Amino acid sequence: MISTNQFKNGMTIVLDAQVYAIVSFQHFKPGKGGAFVRTKLKNVNSGNLISRTFRSGEKLEQAFVEEKKIQFLYQQSDSYHFMDQDSFEQIELSKDRLNGKEKFLKENMLLSMSMCDGTIIDINLPNFVELKVIRTEPGARADTVKASNKPATLETGAKLEVPLFINSGDMIKIDTRTESYVGRV
Repeated sequence: MISTNQFKNGMTIVLDAQVYAIVSFQHFKPGKGGAFVRTKLKNVNSGNLISRTFRSGEKLEQAFVEEKKIQFLYQQSDSYHFMDQDSFEQIELSKDRLNGKEKFLKENMLLSMSMCDGTIIDINLPNFVELKVIRTEPGARADTVKASNKPATLETGAKLEVPLFINSGDMIKIDTRTESYVGRV
């Protein structure tokens, strides 16, 4: 059992015999009455979002989440294929289940997967990935009037803003949490 004071984004709880992941939460202490917590919860099975308010200090059952190491194998149309590193079982996920993380997936990349009661909750990318720039416009050297970034297309098809000195063919490091350029490799 966990208290509403221990809530964190991504934590899973059992509510009405369903497993929910906490998307966001906010504590409120009004001048009159008791404190409460407003949350947005995502149903792990259906993907539906709900809003729910709890009294501060209310106890809820925490769902057990298992972390598994997986490897990204390949993409086939809108399905992505992974392999469990322990059992060598193959897992197929659709593009909509990856929530935009597919743009940083590179073949043979090692990832972790969160599971609850045999249901996949989320795919967790490494914090940093190194990808090759496939296409970008050449940067003008003395052009300081415009913004100091330009669009670039990466080997995975992702589009990202990069500094003017980055050229096609360069390897760059990307922070997957903020989806931003970190540095050149």
